[in-house]
Amino acid sequence: MVAPLWAQALGAVLIALGMVLVWQTFRFNTFAAPQVRVQAARAHQVVTDGPYRIVRHPMYAGGMLWLLGMPLLLGSWWGVVAVPLLVAGMTLRAVGEERMLRRELSGYDEYARRVRFRLLPGIW
Repeated sequence: MVAPLWAQALGAVLIALGMVLVWQTFRFNTFAAPQVRVQAARAHQVVTDGPYRIVRHPMYAGGMLWLLGMPLLLGSWWGVVAVPLLVAGMTLRAVGEERMLRRELSGYDEYARRVRFRLLPGIW
């Protein structure tokens, strides 16, 4: 089944926004890596610029936009149904990462008090 044009357009916009957000994450955070760890050898510090002024985990937020946008663009309603499961997995990873950063990265607690939202401004 072909998705309606509005759904395809929304999907394309969400993908673009997600990609920009992930790009901004890497632009401002040179410590971003696939494996969650504090990089003491590189003098790891809390990043508070760019998208990190708004949410604490902008790469995950961008990934979630992409995850929702892709099945909309492709017209995969089963893909849309799977999005909540994928988002739940990313949310659990963000919570686990945050626990580690609070334990191991100096200044993260203060940053978390200033930037209240993990993934969605105004919501969570």
